[in-house]
Amino acid sequence: MHTEMLVMRFGREVVDKPIIYRLVKDYDLEFNLLKATIYPQKEGIIVMELKGHPTNFRKGLKYLRDSKVQVKRVARQVRRNEERCYQCGTCTAVCPTGALYVERPEMSVAFEAGKCSACELCCVVCPAKAMEVRLDRSAL
Repeated sequence: MHTEMLVMRFGREVVDKPIIYRLVKDYDLEFNLLKATIYPQKEGIIVMELKGHPTNFRKGLKYLRDSKVQVKRVARQVRRNEERCYQCGTCTAVCPTGALYVERPEMSVAFEAGKCSACELCCVVCPAKAMEVRLDRSAL
C-alpha cells in the first residue's frame, strides 16, 4: 500500500465535479480528509491522505492532473528522538501504516520513516514525547 499526504486545489471549472468519488470508484483508492475548503462554482482546497496500490495511486494522480486539479505532495519530516524514547511501544498500537513496530525477540521499537504518513497519532500517545512529526504547513 502506498500512502501520501496531498494538497489539491480545484479551480472553478472542476470544483463541482465528483473528483474524489472517481478516485475511490475508478482507482480503488482510500482517502482521509484532513482539511477541506470548498466554495461552489468558485474553487476548492482539500488536504488529504491518499492510500492505495502504487499502480492505482499513479493512475489516480494522473487522473487528477488530467482533470486540471493542482496536486502538491506535502513534505514531511519524521523523526524519533532516541534520547527521549524509552521503548514502551505505545506508539506501535496506534500507527496505521506500520511505520512503528516492535522488533522481536529484542522487543525494541523500530521506526521506518518511509512508511510514515505523518498522521501525528504517535505524537499524541507517546508519553516521552519522543516522536516528532512535522508537516510543511506552508503548502496548506
